[in-house]
Amino acid sequence: MAKNKEINSGKPSGAREFFRKMIVSLKRQPSIIPLLVLVAAFLEYSIRLSVISDTTARIQGSGMGLAGFATMLFSILSFAAFLPAFPRRKKANIPMLIVLFVMLGIIIFCDFHYIKCINNAFARAAAEGTNLINENTKFINSALRVVTIHRIIMFVEVGLLVLLPVYGRMIRSIKTSIEVEGNGEMEAIDISGEE
Repeated sequence: MAKNKEINSGKPSGAREFFRKMIVSLKRQPSIIPLLVLVAAFLEYSIRLSVISDTTARIQGSGMGLAGFATMLFSILSFAAFLPAFPRRKKANIPMLIVLFVMLGIIIFCDFHYIKCINNAFARAAAEGTNLINENTKFINSALRVVTIHRIIMFVEVGLLVLLPVYGRMIRSIKTSIEVEGNGEMEAIDISGEE
């Protein structure tokens, strides 16, 4: 009965209202989308940091530890650059945006270097006729998968930042106003005779 009253009164239902409010928030600040992707990349990497550390200790490739450290460091610092780069209801801060892109570039480079070190270790083991992966070193495959996924998410992040003006305009064009019953029947009030 209460739902029928809500539908008849012109008010949107709970789920519909939730999505409307979400679109309104995105209209005000579309930079939330790349921020959420940046959070996802950070969580994906940091939660599996133990397999990355174990792989670094096992393979000991040149600059591998530094690449893992730089990835974590610049992932954290990228949040410090992201928030001032997109101030609330203002234009993007270009110098901070450049700093953010530099940090993302360093992270992507470190991911490439880390994957290259793992592939070099596989090639070395194959040349020696040994198998790098056994029951005790299965974590190497996990680390390779984690860093590969992280690299893909970082490319998505860069794409979202570059295309932000495009999809930001599209989001702003979505109609989110609520039609109120009887609103079109209101007559104009004549105040010309009043002093």
